[in-house]
Amino acid sequence: MSIWCDDNTRLLVQNITGRTGRFHTAAMLADGTKIVAGSAPGKAGQEVEGVPVYNTVTEAVAETDANASIIFVPAPGGADALLEAAYAGVELIVVITEGVPTLDMVRALPVAQALGARIIGPNCPGIVSPGKCKIGIMPYYIHQPGSVGVISRSGTLTYEAVDQLTRLGLGQSTCIGIGGDPVIGSPFVDVLAAFEDDPDTSAVLMIGEIGGSAEEEAAAFVADEMTKPVAAFIAGQTAPPGKRMGHAGAIIAGGKGTAADKIAALREANIVVAESPADMGTAMKQAIDDRK
Repeated sequence: MSIWCDDNTRLLVQNITGRTGRFHTAAMLADGTKIVAGSAPGKAGQEVEGVPVYNTVTEAVAETDANASIIFVPAPGGADALLEAAYAGVELIVVITEGVPTLDMVRALPVAQALGARIIGPNCPGIVSPGKCKIGIMPYYIHQPGSVGVISRSGTLTYEAVDQLTRLGLGQSTCIGIGGDPVIGSPFVDVLAAFEDDPDTSAVLMIGEIGGSAEEEAAAFVADEMTKPVAAFIAGQTAPPGKRMGHAGAIIAGGKGTAADKIAALREANIVVAESPADMGTAMKQAIDDRK
C-alpha cells in the first residue's frame, strides 16, 4: 500500500453493525473504498450495505484477505479490537474510537507493532488518499489528488487545511489524522519519514497543538532528514497552563508543551509556520514557493 491506503486496500470494518459502523461503511463505499468484510461478534451471516459480516476478525481475514481495518468499537474494547486485528495479520489498523484508556494503549500498542501492524490513532479521523481510498470519517469531497501530504493531530483542522489547499489548487497525496491522545500509533516523525520516502509527495503540511513534545521531535527530524518543503500550524496558542484543550494530549504541564516553544522549534528548522488556522494553505504555498 502507499501511505498507507490505495487501490489495493481491502478494508475490514470492526463493529460494522453498530450505528457508527453502518453510517461510515456506507460513506466509505460511496467514496470508492473497497470494503471486503465487517466483524461483529454473534452477527455472522448478516450483511451491511452488501458487505458480509463475520464473528471475528480472524475469520474475516481468512475469508476475504483483508489487509486493513477500521475500528469503531466502543472505548472500553478499543485496545482489544486493535490486538484482535494485529493478531489476525492486518497490516494497517485505523482506530477511530475516542476515549480508549491510555493504559490500555500503553499495553496494546507495542504488541500490535511487534506483530507488524501500522496503527493510526486512536481518537483520529483516519486517512485519505484522494482518488484512491478513504479509511475513516473525513469529508471526502473536499479532497483533490495532488502531491501535498497532510499530517494532523486535530481532526477538524485536517478538514480545514485540506479545504484550503484544494481551494488554492494544491492537491493532496495522502492526508492523515494521527490522533490527539497521549499515546498514538503513528507520531509525526513516523509519518514525516514516510512522506520523505514517498515519490508521490512533494511537500508536507503539519498541524500540531499544545502538549507533549511531538512537534519539537518533528522539527528536529525535518531539520536533519527532510528534503521536501514543510509548513506547519500549532493550535492552542492562547491556552493557559494546566488546561486541557479538547484532546487528552493537548495540555501544557510542567512548563512544557507550550505553543511558543513548538513554534520556535519549527521556525529553527526552517519550517514556514502559519500564524492562524486561516493561513495554513497559504503557509504551505509559501513553503513551496520559497523552495523554488
